Amino acid sequence: MSWGKGDDTSAKRGYHHGNLREALIKAALDLISQKGPAGFTFAEAARVAGVSPAAPYRHFRDRDALIADVARQGFQAFARALESAWGAGQPNPRSAFERLGRAYLHFARSEPAYFAAMFESGLAGADYPEMAAEGDRAFAILRTACEALLETMPKEKRPPAMMMALHIWSLSHGIASLFARGDRARRPIPMTPEDLLEAATLIYFDGLGVPSK
Repeated sequence: MSWGKGDDTSAKRGYHHGNLREALIKAALDLISQKGPAGFTFAEAARVAGVSPAAPYRHFRDRDALIADVARQGFQAFARALESAWGAGQPNPRSAFERLGRAYLHFARSEPAYFAAMFESGLAGADYPEMAAEGDRAFAILRTACEALLETMPKEKRPPAMMMALHIWSLSHGIASLFARGDRARRPIPMTPEDLLEAATLIYFDGLGVPSK
């Protein structure tokens, strides 16, 4: 089958089966799952979506813009998952924080293609402000959780909330990237990623003096 500009049949089929933008995003997710965010071309995404190579330019200027939109959607879903897990810090910040950590790992395991687009595409937030804004919104949930935990400590012993959020993010993301992925990049360990994260955060919180309840 020809995928040249003159092949109107493929383009019509792409529009016929639904929204072109969403079809391209789904195609990109499938290809990221198979090849990683840098492993496919814009034309290949068009082929998988069932449209002509010219059709994607109606929504995206290039492959990076497509991946940025995938990452934006991923961050939106990620933020929803984190916010739901945090549950406004109830019944107490410490137990809610444990749920937050499990949600981070669950997202990495259940949405590996989104996770890769969000964190492994190498796209600059300055070039894709909508993607960056959604990423910031997800991080803000973690920072809010850290602020709530710090409120349980004596004021004179509280570290900066941003520093704590960055520490916890690095810890959670490292475990998620190495051990909780849902793809072949996952590394085996003799314990669950959830247990590893719980033990690591317990040591960190105890070192800071965060109350257990």
